Amino acid sequence: METVKFVSQLKKYRNVLPKQTIKTLKGQALSGDLEGARKGLHKVIRRRIGRCERAH
Repeated sequence: METVKFVSQLKKYRNVLPKQTIKTLKGQALSGDLEGARKGLHKVIRRRIGRCERAH
């Protein structure tokens, strides 16, 4: 059930993250590594936020 929630949560980031990153995280979650997928999502988001702040 948590995997389904995570995959649906990824849809929020469609406009923010590259398509391949979303596919990778989805595949990771579906294969059973939900914790790794969550960690990866947080890491990518954190990097994106860092890039935006440096641009200003």
